[in-house]
Amino acid sequence: MTRGKTTTNDRSAAATERGWVSFVGSGPGDPELLTVRAVTLLEQAEVVVTESPEHVDLVRRLLSLPAECETPVFVDGGFGEDGQPLTHAARAKVVVRHAKKQRVVRLMSGDPFLYASGPEEAQACAKAGIGFDIVPGVSSVSAVPAYAGIPLTTKDHREVAVVTAHEKVDWSAYADDRTLVVLSGVNMVGDIAKALVAAGRDPETPVAMTRVGTTTEQATVTSTLTGIAAEARAARMTPPAVIVIGKVVDLRETLSWFETKPLFGWRVLVPRTKDQAGPLVSRLRGYGAVPDEVPTISVEPPRNPLQMDKAVRGLVEGRYEWIAFTSVNAVKAVREKFEEYGLDARAFSGLKIAAVGDKTAQAIAAWGLRADLVPSGEQSAAGLLADWPEYDELLDPINRVFLPRADIATETLVAGLIDLGWEVDDVTAYRTVRATPPPATTRDAIKSGRFDAVVFTSSSTVRNLVGIAGKPHPSTVIAVIGPATAKTAEEHGLRVDVLAPKPDVDALVDALADFGATRRAAMIESGEPVTRPSERKPAARRSKAR
Repeated sequence: MTRGKTTTNDRSAAATERGWVSFVGSGPGDPELLTVRAVTLLEQAEVVVTESPEHVDLVRRLLSLPAECETPVFVDGGFGEDGQPLTHAARAKVVVRHAKKQRVVRLMSGDPFLYASGPEEAQACAKAGIGFDIVPGVSSVSAVPAYAGIPLTTKDHREVAVVTAHEKVDWSAYADDRTLVVLSGVNMVGDIAKALVAAGRDPETPVAMTRVGTTTEQATVTSTLTGIAAEARAARMTPPAVIVIGKVVDLRETLSWFETKPLFGWRVLVPRTKDQAGPLVSRLRGYGAVPDEVPTISVEPPRNPLQMDKAVRGLVEGRYEWIAFTSVNAVKAVREKFEEYGLDARAFSGLKIAAVGDKTAQAIAAWGLRADLVPSGEQSAAGLLADWPEYDELLDPINRVFLPRADIATETLVAGLIDLGWEVDDVTAYRTVRATPPPATTRDAIKSGRFDAVVFTSSSTVRNLVGIAGKPHPSTVIAVIGPATAKTAEEHGLRVDVLAPKPDVDALVDALADFGATRRAAMIESGEPVTRPSERKPAARRSKAR
């Protein structure tokens, strides 16, 4: 199996070399904060010793590893085989044991050499004669305040002190006006505040507490030394959290950028085929949302493959003037059939290629081909027909079009091409099958309104989601990719709140973000607290249509 730039042969060669350990900082939570060097080493690793359960999913998602991929081997560095937490010394022994003959990445939260066990484990490697290197990571000390919109230094505040809270800390040493960053202090914040005030710090000194910083679950409470304990209890703040004490906290009012994203904290349901959700989910995360993928459609090969086999042979033999792709799945199906026959893109020589939209054209381009026709207007079957040339027996030596499609595709394109004088081989390239129902907890969340929004990318996702999980709650924002999908949603009793300006997943997410931003601005203007749709349950149910 090839992964990234490292091949199986590379791994075999690496396994024969003397072992090596790379101590890699993973940052405080956001996987996009990993360095380029960190990603390269993870691609080359034979063993990854993790720090927390989330690290396995982080690496698999980062490297796009399929579930069946056996390399790298993941080793739990948090707990031993007896289920008990490992001490620094015990964890160092685990690292050394695996590193004697293998390339190991010791993945650590934050930075390996800052409030972490990296120094002890590196010393153990040095004692065992095992080579190692250090890949710094973004520490929660700086990253979490930055994501909360709090700079630790300014031109007027240039000194910072960082303290890990415990009972023996002499808080009187921090009674001046330096910016103070406190780690592991959530459960002691009241005592810390009292000690600082008793030592002479102004009771009105601003304080901020940010939990699970750099993730879309981030939450920040701001107060003063006098009030922070009560505010933290009221907000039910729990570890892990970073506390910042000092005048720099006041800058959050104007510099908060992460928690003010238009979809921050929104739980968004993504009912799509599993292998197509990536770009949409990534864009949602960019706006601060928490996507929850629920497969509603499974893409399967046609029941009878002979029709596709015959069409592909006809393509190779020059039977067609055009091939028209109406989806990324159609491109994938034809490409897989080509690979099955040992063919490549050269078989398209002399054939004109049409794509229903930009995404499909991009999938064609990834194959090394170029679409000759993409709609200049609406990216749909109707838009494709609007630009499709009539058959001309003088200019077109062949009058036949190969149309590989889904089994449930409409006849609009076929009828339109026939009207233009073309003969069409309408071939079932793949089947769309309703997926199995999601877990009961997800179905309950859909019906009870615990999702803030749902994005529908086709009429079939509407029908299938309602079929396998029920209708979304009336408070859930409904976003759809185009008029046809909107009509289907309304036919199923849903009110459409967001309609993409063009049938494109990026445009759909952007439109939902605009909706969220407008909604947020209206709440702020009216003096209301900013809440998510799931936190505002209207009593009246939605009407069936607008």
